[in-house]
Amino acid sequence: GKENVDSGHNRGRGGETTRFHTVNVAQPVRFSRKCPTGWHHYEGTASCYRVYLNGENYWDAVQTCQRVNGSLATFTADQELRFILAQEWDLEEKTFVWKDQRFWVGYQYVITNRNHSLEGHWEVAYKGSSEVFLPPDPIFGTAMSEKENVLCAQLQCFHFPTLRHHGLHSWYAENCYEKSSFLCKRSQTCVDIKDNIVDEGYYFTPKGNDPCLSCTCHNGEPEMCVAALCERPQGCQQYRKDPKECCKFTCLDP
Repeated sequence: GKENVDSGHNRGRGGETTRFHTVNVAQPVRFSRKCPTGWHHYEGTASCYRVYLNGENYWDAVQTCQRVNGSLATFTADQELRFILAQEWDLEEKTFVWKDQRFWVGYQYVITNRNHSLEGHWEVAYKGSSEVFLPPDPIFGTAMSEKENVLCAQLQCFHFPTLRHHGLHSWYAENCYEKSSFLCKRSQTCVDIKDNIVDEGYYFTPKGNDPCLSCTCHNGEPEMCVAALCERPQGCQQYRKDPKECCKFTCLDP
C-alpha cells in the first residue's frame, strides 16, 4: 500500500458514502546477513568464515576460534575451498600484509617415516568431524623440528585476482608453534538489525528493511516472523521512518 493516499469515496446502499482507507501493508523482507560483521557467509555449508590477522601459534588460534563459537576451518568439499580462495580477506582490515598469505586451518600432518624423506598423512584436527576433504601432499615449512611428529596445516592463497579466481593455492605443513594468521569457521547465526548475535530460540528483528518484524531464531535462520503495522504519525504531513526502531518517526514539517 501507499503511505499517503487520500480516502476514496464510493456510494453504498441507500446513497450513503462509504470511505475506504489505504493502510500500510507488510512487504516481503530479504534477510541480508547471516553472519556477524567481518565474517563471510557461504550458503553451501550454512557457515561463516573469518581470517584473523593477528599472528598466533596453532594452539592459540584454536582457542581464539573457540571463543567465537567456531573452530579452525576445515572443508567438506572442493567447492567450499574454492569459495574460500575467491574471497578478498583484506576488505575488513586494510593492514593485511599480502606478501605472506598463509593462515592456519584445521588439519594436522602426522609424520610416519623420517628415513629418506618425510612421509605421513593428513588428519582432521578434531576427531569426530564429518569433513571429507583432505589436503594433497604438503610443502614442508622451513621452521620444522626433528623432534616434532605432528605438523600443522597452513593454506596459502594469492592476492593477485587472476590467480585467486583460478583457485591456485598451496598447502604447507608447518611447525605448530610458528605464528601465523588463521581462518575460523562457525555455523551461520541469527544477527539482529543492530548487528547483535542472537541465541537459538530467542525473538529478534533480523537485518533487512523492516524494523517492525519479530522472528524466532532457529538454526541460524529467522522463522515464524510477525510484522507490526504502524499508523502514520498524527499532525505531521512529512516524516521519516527510523530504519532501526519500529513505529518511530521524525517529523520533517517546518
